[in-house]
Amino acid sequence: MAYDWLKGVADEYDVIVIGSGLGGLTGANVLAKAGHRVLLVEHHYQFGGLATWFTRKGGHIFDISLHGFPVGMIKSCRKYWTKEIADLIVQLKDIRFVNPQMNVWTTFTREDYTRVLVEEMKLDRDLVEKFYDHLRGMNFYDNNPETTREMFNRFFPGRDDVHRLLMEPIAYANGSTLDDPAITYGIVFSNFMGSGVYTFRGGSDLLIEKMTEELKRNGVELRKKVRVEKILTEERDGKKVVTGIVAQGGRVIRAKAVLSNANIKNTIFKLAGEENFSPDFLQQARDVRINSSSCQVYFGIRKGESIPHIGDLVFTSEAPKFSSEELTDFHTTSRTFSVYYPDTRPGGDRYTVVVSLNSRYKDWVDLSEADYEKEKRRLIEESMVALEKYIPDVRAKIDWTEAATPRTIERYTTHWSGTSFGTKFEGLKISMGLSEQLPGLYHAGSVGIIMSGWLGTINYGVITSNKIDKYLFAQKAGATAAA
Repeated sequence: MAYDWLKGVADEYDVIVIGSGLGGLTGANVLAKAGHRVLLVEHHYQFGGLATWFTRKGGHIFDISLHGFPVGMIKSCRKYWTKEIADLIVQLKDIRFVNPQMNVWTTFTREDYTRVLVEEMKLDRDLVEKFYDHLRGMNFYDNNPETTREMFNRFFPGRDDVHRLLMEPIAYANGSTLDDPAITYGIVFSNFMGSGVYTFRGGSDLLIEKMTEELKRNGVELRKKVRVEKILTEERDGKKVVTGIVAQGGRVIRAKAVLSNANIKNTIFKLAGEENFSPDFLQQARDVRINSSSCQVYFGIRKGESIPHIGDLVFTSEAPKFSSEELTDFHTTSRTFSVYYPDTRPGGDRYTVVVSLNSRYKDWVDLSEADYEKEKRRLIEESMVALEKYIPDVRAKIDWTEAATPRTIERYTTHWSGTSFGTKFEGLKISMGLSEQLPGLYHAGSVGIIMSGWLGTINYGVITSNKIDKYLFAQKAGATAAA
């Protein structure tokens, strides 16, 4: 008889959170600390969404992708999680860009990035400062149609090398392209530019362990291996409202509100159902563009072996010039090495390398199983050859190789079209407007500007949970007045 992963779960909560990405986890924590009864359900066997990990024989632990975020992560974790978590966030010191146009080392702080732009790229310092000021003045509520390509050409005409240095790290951070609105670039770049790039010392496994401990302390009921089949609604006073969920096996669990940490299209078209939304809203939701995805190659260094320090993040490409199309091409030569040295997970002496490549779901989804395995082997070999340029003897030191694709992401996260980066900018309006269409339904996930990695996801979880708290307070006030 199959194990009941919902055993002991109550029949009703104030809020049910669907999905345990950092937005879902943070939303659950904020709501629990506000005094609400919260159930969080996750279909995977690990919590964390895309902030997770896996283990393999030989003692290997792999974070599933490239993880770097702005210094603001420290403040958000201290405020919405714990000081202990915030204190484990550390700066990456060596960011590298190696391609036919440059070979640059930088700390990615404003001071050092300015040095690179002025001394190595030969730009006028006043122009660089003017560019920074323009980015700082951006607000995602502004209606500015300018694209990133147009903005770059306005400030740095004819400087493809500068465009590449400015754009490449952000494309890896949020999947944006040169032809997306400049605002989707500017706000993210400004967040990073203050004090550099940071990561979590101890790995994703330690981060999620500490987050789940905090959630339990605050009374959140956590359940994994539970797939939600449907969001329940009923009509009250002539309007549909959310009343709970149907979990696998038909288990009904009621709630006053539901926070979906699933992809926004999954939330509307698969969980809630089209019948609960206006035709105009549905069309807008259909028109939301899904962002790109990614592939990863995992290299585990044999126990007892070591590799030299080649940088923390190494952005590499053989393409003559930067191109958003080349970056996601099925045979792209653009890849980033995220190197995990022993001090990434203190107490051990292990090294791992995670190779990240931006990609498109459509290139992978229809491959036969034989072709799929063949292409994964190609990814591994090409990434190995690329890594050997920096560590010539690395092949003999590797005892585990593995590749993941957009199909892998789709399988483990259920993200629409296996996206790593959620939706384009227009998804934000749909996400924020859910509760106006269907009271009691809220969303926190990767949509537009707020999709900027870990920090953006956490902060959006906070924004949404505060909206839910107000909604629940109004419901309780109304019930008290009626009594």
